[in-house]
Amino acid sequence: MRSSGRNSGNQNNAGGDDRRRSGAGGRDDQQKRAGRPRPEERRYDVGGSGGTGGTGGSGGSSGRGDERKGGAPKSGAPKSGGSRGAAARGGAKGGPRTGAAGKAARPGAKGGGPQRGRGQGPARSRELDAKIEERNRARHDKPQVKTPKTFGDDQEGERLQKVLARAGMGSRRACEELIDQARVEVNGQIVMEQGVRVDPEKDEIKVDGLTVATQSYLFFALNKPAGVVSTMEDPDGRQCLGDYVTNRETRLFHVGRLDTETEGIILLTNHGELAHRLTHPRYGVKKTYLAAIQGPLPRDLGKQLKDGIQLEDGYARADHFRVVENTGKNYLVEVTLHEGRKHIVRRMLSEAGFPVERLVRTSFGPIPLGDQKSGWLRRMTNTEVGMLMREVEL
Repeated sequence: MRSSGRNSGNQNNAGGDDRRRSGAGGRDDQQKRAGRPRPEERRYDVGGSGGTGGTGGSGGSSGRGDERKGGAPKSGAPKSGGSRGAAARGGAKGGPRTGAAGKAARPGAKGGGPQRGRGQGPARSRELDAKIEERNRARHDKPQVKTPKTFGDDQEGERLQKVLARAGMGSRRACEELIDQARVEVNGQIVMEQGVRVDPEKDEIKVDGLTVATQSYLFFALNKPAGVVSTMEDPDGRQCLGDYVTNRETRLFHVGRLDTETEGIILLTNHGELAHRLTHPRYGVKKTYLAAIQGPLPRDLGKQLKDGIQLEDGYARADHFRVVENTGKNYLVEVTLHEGRKHIVRRMLSEAGFPVERLVRTSFGPIPLGDQKSGWLRRMTNTEVGMLMREVEL
């Protein structure tokens, strides 16, 4: 019994020795195998440069050899464990994809980082890059397609009904009805369809034969009281026409003049050409006055005024004369003339022997004073402006 126990103990010791030998032999085999990479761990780099030739395991082998000799491993040589991990990550065919060897083998890699997939193809030539750039530019530099006038808001000019509505001819719907009724013409042509575009600064627009002031012009009629000077500013501080339009941003000027003691209608505008033509003798715009004089009047007074009265600066003729009212010796006469000389009505009647006590201008061309109160300023209608323009061929 004792011999069997001793034998079993020896057998156990022998088994332990065998296991220790096999364990030591296994470690030695692992170290040997680490020096010889497996087939799936081998690298097949083509065109490698520098000191990276051979298989991925050679560096690890050399590093361990240095360690056994007592020296430090080379800084550039990867460890065997890292080589195996890299091989496992990189795949069997291409070997490890990281490390200094991978960077050196692919000099075209961006930023020196790892690249996936197969190697890059050959670089493109400069001529090919230039052609690609030209093709891209031609794609983005195509000419813009012009859309029909019925589409988009960037068309030239404005719609006719919108221009008429802004000029005060009515609402857009009312202006469209004017177009449908063939009452609107542009540059001499009657408009028969909706949506026509016009340029308010260049095109001549008429409604019922009267020009429409489509531009930013202002037209006012003032019933000037007696004692107001016919200037926009007065250096002596007297009341003038400018006092009635002080709140206007646009500069206005008066059309013609009236004596300080003469009352009645006077026009104010910022339309220079219209103002010039209204006062030019060539166009002969007529003005009508009511004059209060003392009688009795001879029957041929009207004939004398129409034939002409000799004044200091030449003959002055009236276009029309009539007696409006007669109360005893008080007469109210109406005189119409197209001249615009200074104090012409007062001088003509005074030269005929009938001094004027009060003088009121009741109309300027086709614009009547009407029942407008003294000192009141009103904006003229588009119809009145059109009549004025027709009077002077505008």
